[in-house]
Amino acid sequence: MTKAEIVAKISENLGIEKNEVLATVEHFMQEVKESLEGGENVYLRGFGSFIVKTRAEKTGRNISKNTTIKIPAHNIPAFKPAKVFVESVKSNVAVK
Repeated sequence: MTKAEIVAKISENLGIEKNEVLATVEHFMQEVKESLEGGENVYLRGFGSFIVKTRAEKTGRNISKNTTIKIPAHNIPAFKPAKVFVESVKSNVAVK
């Protein structure tokens, strides 16, 4: 599902104009990004958490030059779904 499809579905379900829904979705995503960039996690009860994970420093390999390189420690954004959300997907989505 794309952002446009999400906007269309919310607009249809709530009877709100698409441009208003789009602005709301855009602002929501911007707030999540700004919070994570500021080092704050975002918790949405019953849905999940947008968190900042720290990856430790590690040694990697450059296969083409056959050398080792150091990959410094860094932070990445991640999403951790809520248990209720996970259970709902497990029970409603068939295994392919």
